[in-house]
Amino acid sequence: MTENLQKLLERLTAREAVVSVVGMGYVGLPVAVAFAEAGFEVVGIDLDLEKVAGLSAGHSHGTDVEDDRLAPLVKSGRFTITDSFERTGDSDAVLICVPTPITNGAPDLGAVRASTEAIARYLKKGSLIVLESTTYPGTTQEILLPILETSGLTAGTDFFLAFSPERIDPGNERFPFEDIPKVVGGIDEDSTTAAETLYLQVLAKVFTVSSPREAELAKLIENTFRHVNIALVNELAVYAHEMGINIWESIEAAATKPFGYMAFWPSPGWGGHCIPLDPAYLSWRVRQDRSHEVRFVELAQAVNSEMPRHVVERISALLNEQGKAVRGSKILGIGMAYKGGTDDTRESPGVRILNAVAKRGAVISYHDPLVPELELGGAELDSADLASAVEEADLVVVFVPQTGIDWSVLDRAVKVFDCCNVLRGARSNVERL
Repeated sequence: MTENLQKLLERLTAREAVVSVVGMGYVGLPVAVAFAEAGFEVVGIDLDLEKVAGLSAGHSHGTDVEDDRLAPLVKSGRFTITDSFERTGDSDAVLICVPTPITNGAPDLGAVRASTEAIARYLKKGSLIVLESTTYPGTTQEILLPILETSGLTAGTDFFLAFSPERIDPGNERFPFEDIPKVVGGIDEDSTTAAETLYLQVLAKVFTVSSPREAELAKLIENTFRHVNIALVNELAVYAHEMGINIWESIEAAATKPFGYMAFWPSPGWGGHCIPLDPAYLSWRVRQDRSHEVRFVELAQAVNSEMPRHVVERISALLNEQGKAVRGSKILGIGMAYKGGTDDTRESPGVRILNAVAKRGAVISYHDPLVPELELGGAELDSADLASAVEEADLVVVFVPQTGIDWSVLDRAVKVFDCCNVLRGARSNVERL
C-alpha cells in the first residue's frame, strides 16, 4: 500500500476527511447531506448563485432533503455551500454529480469537462476523484484522467480516480441514498480501494468492479432494462385498448407469478433524468465504436417516443364521444412532474401532452401540489385549485400519481382519462390508458 493511499484511508475511516460534492442537484445534495450527517466536513459546489444562497440559508430545493435535515448541518459548519472550486484544493475526496444531458442527439459532457478542469487547477496529492454522473463507457479514463493530469500529478500514484454511478430515485422514500448499494470501479486497485472505503462510511454495501468501464456500463444496463420493458408494456397497452382488454388487470394477473417476471406499467410517456437519456448514451457509444445500432434500444426509443402522441389521440377521441372538439375544450392535467413524489418536470410527458392539445386549440390548466407554477402552451400558469378546476373541465387527464392530491375530488369530473391507473375500481366517469 502506497503512503498516499494509507494516509487517505486513515482520514476516511477516522472521518477527518474533507469531502467536496460538485453539483447540488437531485444527486449531489442527498449525497452531500449523507456525508455531513456521518461526521465529515462537506463542501457543496454549484454555479447557480440562487441555489447556493438558498442552501446556505438552510433551505432545501429538493424533495429528498428536508430543511430540518439541511439547516442544522449548515448551521454547525459541517456543510458549506459555495460557487467556487477553490475548496477542492483542500479536499480529500471530490465527487462530481453534474448533469449529463443529450444535446443534438449526442452526449453533452460540457459540465463534466468544465468541473474536471476546475478541479485539476486545485488538485492536491493523495486525493480521490469520483465521477457519479451517468455517461458512456470510457469517459472516466478517456476524458477525466488526462484533464486531471494537466495538474502535473499522475493518476494512480499521486491521486486516485474512480467511477461510481448515481442511483438516486427522487421521491422514493423507501430507498434513500444510504440504503442503496453502490457500484465502484477505479482506474487501478488503489483507486477502487479508496472509493470503496469512502462510500462504506455512509453505506452498508459497496460492490466493486474491475474498472470504471464496467461501472459505467452497469448504470446504462440498469436503465436500458427499464427502458426496454416500459416500451414493451406501452406497445401492449396500445393494442390492448384496440382489442378492448384492460391492460392494467392483465399485468396485475401476470405479476402473481412468483418467478421469472417483473411488472412494468404503461405510461403516457417517459420523463425525468434517466430513462429518456441514459440508453441514448449506450446507443451513441456503440455507434461510435462499432458503427451499428443497439436494436432493442432504438426500437424502445421509437415506441416510448410515440406514447404522448397516442395519449393526445385518445384525448381527442374521448372529447369526440362527448360531442366536443379539442378546440375550445377545457382540459385539466393532473401531475405535471415526470413522476409522483417529485417536483421535477424535466422531459415530463404531461408537459408535452398539454402543449400538444394547446396547439390544437384546447384551453389548458393543471394541478400539481409540488409544481406551483409552470410554462404551458406558451404562458406561465399557476397550479389550479383542484375542486373548481375539476368542475370546469370537459376532460381531466391524470398523468402521474402525484402525492398530496385528494383523488376523491375526481368523482365529480365529467370525464377522467387515467394514464397511470391511480383511480382503481369501477368508475363510470374514468377511462384508462
